[in-house]
Amino acid sequence: MVEDKKKEVKEEEIEVSVEQEENFTNDQKKLKFYGKLRKKLHKLAVDKGGNKAGEFTEYILALPDFFILLCRLAVDKRVGGKQKLLIGGIIAYVISPIDIIPDFIPFIGYVDDLVLVVYGLNIVLNELDKQVLIDNWSGEEDVLKLLQKITYVAENFLDKNILKKIKGWVSKIH
Repeated sequence: MVEDKKKEVKEEEIEVSVEQEENFTNDQKKLKFYGKLRKKLHKLAVDKGGNKAGEFTEYILALPDFFILLCRLAVDKRVGGKQKLLIGGIIAYVISPIDIIPDFIPFIGYVDDLVLVVYGLNIVLNELDKQVLIDNWSGEEDVLKLLQKITYVAENFLDKNILKKIKGWVSKIH
């Protein structure tokens, strides 16, 4: 009898966590933000850079894919609590209107969001099996290669003061 009650409670907990996961990843508010961000970035890239907007534009256009990746990782059972706190902080930064580089500055306003996301994901990746990232990724390019490329570009071409601020912010939440 006691065993049946324990089993029943555990099954209910599992059902709730699966339901919570579905609500978090399918939340219309987040999906609306995702779609809006993708459209805004695409329009901005075409308006400012034409059809050949450059390599970094492609990286900026991956920001919505990274956003959804973060949301999925936040509810993935294979991700530990410490990593989820970091992921939650990154999600909050991306959604927040207060940034190191304000989002209203065309194109450049999303660079800090992208670099912060990539630095944060690199930290998570150091503490997590890479397959977890791959399983949750829905972007077109290989997520691990994309993280490497963006890290390289940020380290070599981004203003060192901005880079220092981004690294400082990530270290505060980690």
